[in-house]
This record gives sequence, C-alpha cells and structure tokens, in this order.
Amino acid sequence: MMTRTYALASAALIGTLILGAGVAVWLGQVQRAASDDPFGQCRASNVAGGAGQIGGPFTLVSETGETVTDADVITQPTLVYFGYTFCPDVCPLDTVRNAEAVDILAGDGYDVLPVMISVDPTRDTPEVMAAFTDNVHPAMLGLTGTPEQTDAAARAYRVYYRINREGDDPYYLVDHSAFTYLVLPGHGFVEFFNRETPPQEMAERTECFLDAAG
Repeated sequence: MMTRTYALASAALIGTLILGAGVAVWLGQVQRAASDDPFGQCRASNVAGGAGQIGGPFTLVSETGETVTDADVITQPTLVYFGYTFCPDVCPLDTVRNAEAVDILAGDGYDVLPVMISVDPTRDTPEVMAAFTDNVHPAMLGLTGTPEQTDAAARAYRVYYRINREGDDPYYLVDHSAFTYLVLPGHGFVEFFNRETPPQEMAERTECFLDAAG
C-alpha cells in the first residue's frame, strides 16, 4: 500500500516538474519574442499578423494642392487619422483629441505631426481640408485625393469606410472606422489608438514609442 502511495506521489511530482518545465519554456519563448520587438514594452494593442499588416505607401493630395506620397508626409512621428470634414460628431472630437495629445507631447519636448486623411474626396477639396485643419490645429496636415487614391490609402491602413449617398444629396454621411495610427519614420506603423483613449494617455504611450525608437 505504501509502495503504491509512493509511486502515485512520484508520478504526480514528475508530472508537476514536466508541466513546470513546459511553462518555463513557453515563458522563455514569450520573453524572447518580446525582446525581439523594440516596442514590446509600449504596445497596448494587438494586430493579427503583426504591425507590418498595417500601413504602407500612398499617394494623395495635400491641403495646399500638391501631390504627396507617404515618404513626403511621414518625415517625423505622425498621428494619422481617417475622417471627413462634413462629419457631424466623431471626426471633430477625434481630431481635437489628437491635437490635444500633440500639444501635450510638444510640452514634453516631442514633435509629432497630426494628419487627417479624407474618406470623402468629392466634398473634401484641398481648400476645404485646409480650412478644417487650420481650425483644429495649426500644425495639422489635411490630405485628400481621387477616389482611387483614397481607396488605396484606406486599404493600406485597413480602414473601413462607406459613402452613404443617394442621388444628388449634398448632406450624405460617410461610415468609417475611427482609429488613429502612430507612424514613425524608418519603422512605419507601430500602434493605434481607439476613440476612448484620452489625450494624456495617447501622449504617454506615444512617448514610450518615441523613446524606444531612439
């Protein structure tokens, strides 16, 4: 009876040791994976397939009427938002939040560019974009373009949008996702912020990425 008890106890101990070893190996793999990511300590979001799935080249028209590419725009840390100037509620709130985060960052010594890319290219001419962005923040850059250019930029950033226009209605609305993307020169997209992220938190998380990028 005692022999059987000892055997059972030994088996349980061996099982525990094997399980512990497995957990240790798994934790080691997680830690190594995190160490391979220079921004691992900063990330609060998770992108299926990795951050490389979001962002990429685009060609658009700036609020000054010039054709620009992502290489022309992303020359410094940039907060990219997709919206439209006729948006009745979401876009004004999000862009003002982004502007507040940029001001907080500036106060801490970080220069970050706020950008708004229109998903309503028909109404959002360069002149309309300039008036909108100037009203939100003096440093904000507005980008628009042709429908094809808009589609390509939205696809690159995995942005959903749908123009709800019937006939010649000039007051149509546009459904769209409402994330703000942090993009760094030399790194591309590194993080996104949802609508619930307050400006102070956005600034603090952005600073973490900028510090890690060196």
